[in-house]
Amino acid sequence: MHAIMTYVKQNKWKFFATLVLMGGLFFAFNTFKTNANESPEIRHRKLLSTIGHLLESEHYSPRKIDDQFSKEVFDAYLKALDPEKNLFSQEDIDSLKVFQSTIDDEIHGAKIQFEPAVSSMYNRRYAQAKTIFDSIIKQPFDYSVDDSLRLDVDSIAYPANANDRYARWYKQVKYKCLERYASLIEERENYKKKVATVKVTVTDLKNDKSDSAKPKAESKFVIKADSVLEVEARVSIAKSYHKRFDQQDKTFNEEKKFDAFLNTITGLMDPHTDYFAPVEKRSFTEQMSGVFYGIGAQLGADDNGVKLVSIQPGGAAWKSGQLVVNDVIIKIAQGNEEPVDIAGFETTDAVKLIRGDLGSEVRLTIKKPDGSIKVVSLKREKIVLDEGYARSVIITKGTEKIGYILLPDFYADFDREEGARCSKDVAKEVEKLKAEKVDGIIIDVRYNGGGSLYEVVQMVGLFIDKGPVVQIRDREGRSQVLADETPGLLYNGPLVVMVNEFSASASEIFAGAIQDYKRGVIVGSTSTYGKGTVQRNVAFGKPLDSLGIQTEYGAVKLTFQKFYRITGSSTQKKGVASDVVFPDEYELLKYREKDNLSALEWDEMQKAKFQPWVANYNIDKIALAAKRKIDADTATIKFKKNLQWVSSQMDHPVYLKLDKYLQYKKQIQAVIQQNENSLKLKDLMQVAPLKADYDKFYNNPDKTKQDRYQAWLKMVAKDIQINESSKILSAFKSSAVKSK
Repeated sequence: MHAIMTYVKQNKWKFFATLVLMGGLFFAFNTFKTNANESPEIRHRKLLSTIGHLLESEHYSPRKIDDQFSKEVFDAYLKALDPEKNLFSQEDIDSLKVFQSTIDDEIHGAKIQFEPAVSSMYNRRYAQAKTIFDSIIKQPFDYSVDDSLRLDVDSIAYPANANDRYARWYKQVKYKCLERYASLIEERENYKKKVATVKVTVTDLKNDKSDSAKPKAESKFVIKADSVLEVEARVSIAKSYHKRFDQQDKTFNEEKKFDAFLNTITGLMDPHTDYFAPVEKRSFTEQMSGVFYGIGAQLGADDNGVKLVSIQPGGAAWKSGQLVVNDVIIKIAQGNEEPVDIAGFETTDAVKLIRGDLGSEVRLTIKKPDGSIKVVSLKREKIVLDEGYARSVIITKGTEKIGYILLPDFYADFDREEGARCSKDVAKEVEKLKAEKVDGIIIDVRYNGGGSLYEVVQMVGLFIDKGPVVQIRDREGRSQVLADETPGLLYNGPLVVMVNEFSASASEIFAGAIQDYKRGVIVGSTSTYGKGTVQRNVAFGKPLDSLGIQTEYGAVKLTFQKFYRITGSSTQKKGVASDVVFPDEYELLKYREKDNLSALEWDEMQKAKFQPWVANYNIDKIALAAKRKIDADTATIKFKKNLQWVSSQMDHPVYLKLDKYLQYKKQIQAVIQQNENSLKLKDLMQVAPLKADYDKFYNNPDKTKQDRYQAWLKMVAKDIQINESSKILSAFKSSAVKSK
């Protein structure tokens, strides 16, 4: 199964072409040089021009950075900073138009003027917005006024001036308060109904001597007047906004704004070319590898701040003996550096400060549950996020045993020799399922956004004898075929692959190859996401750790290749069409690649030579039978109609008049509830962990992790799409499938 190494040995000249391209990227890494004494302005200028050069010289399909591109950056950056169009006025936009056609010059090395001007204006308008909000939220709203608000921001213009900006804030805040006020009213009315239905007469109580007839403790729920609920709604929304303001004040500094500016530029090349600031680069690498260096604790946030939710047995936090669950983290310091006050931080921002290099020191200022303050010094240790790795269970249906494998990502830790590889982990799960003599296997890559290109090649090799898996092409038109060259396979039984509109990149390569070889049935949404591009990280500045995971000035994740199915068709924009389409609540929402204006176009290349899978069952016949059954299902038909209606409401203005809002909300909730009910299993499936994994689920020393694993079992048991996939596998068996 060493498909990649076999490919390299047999196709040295093609692989050399890839190395040449990698050399060009390394050049970009080496030529970004700074000195410690230069100002942020000079550093920003160098970084911007270096990224601009990289995009023009190495991007797969670079756009010309000219005046037209400049105008698009102008619009996109303002939208990124003010997505709700309630900060800038049209007067502000007009005053900034002097930079509209000069941003390309700045990218090519001229003095940066646009971003600082926008940042300065943003800071002023943001400060004013907080004042505007505080003035609005203090006064009660009149919900008898027949008014409405458009939530589709793309369909409205910027406020004409300061007065219009205030009016927009007023409506937006009123809508948020109305949502909360309506929910409080619903809670009160539902409680009244509940009380009315459970009243028991004195006679009934006298005649019934059972425990259930004994008087219950009085509920703490207090029925309040509308005027009280209106005040509570505003207090709740004020608290929410102030928390957001505090977080923004703490974290969205000038560097973060400049990072957003860089990402605006890279994003206009294509949706998957991104700039990562140093800490974001480390976070991305951790996500890909499933490994990071931290203290072994899970964080959460509530009204008191960021706190410890659970502590991993054996980890640094646990071994210190000084930390307990519910400790609130007040400050975080790196070694002897000045601590950072994290009041108002999101959990994710606090996590990034706690993680770092192996063996490095992090100091936490903790507020204990008794109110005392304590500083705890910890050495970061290796943490493996095994909950993000492949896992499997067995679904029992009568005499049938179905193996189910969840693969959240195509992860790969190439920085460590012993690092995790998804293909190896899936192989282990398949071996365990074979040992339990399953009748078929489901591989679930729903919500799997992709990952390692090379890992997916090896994973396809687990299920085919040998042959090409995917084709890739660079900007010069040079193409390669990545193949599984080793004869033999790990599993040759019935196979179903589950996908949805969030299955992207490597997930689409896997699903596409299984479909092209007619190796299994692809089930899920009408199509996958539609990402047919390959990215590589290009780092700037010197490495800050021994593995080069974090670099001095971050990195660009650059699109430098496109990949194609072995049929020659790209998945770009089109994705992989499912053989059997399941009802899907996200189907009509615009989440796919094709919905992004900067997405690269679909195209084709020459077909690779391959031999489809030969079996004594007919994949097409099995898929068609399942498709007809689902399409004819009355609940499915009703679901689709409801979904179309709900989706059509997205562009409608929302009511700001209470009675209209309540009536409309009730209508929406009824339709959504119908669809949710249609996606629920009446009878839960019988799901159990494999014998080899029993301790992980039931004797795990980390009890919070054990609880999460058991909660996952329950989620699988009630998943109607997994249930339908298992039915399709049963059709394989009835079609005289070959023994494994």
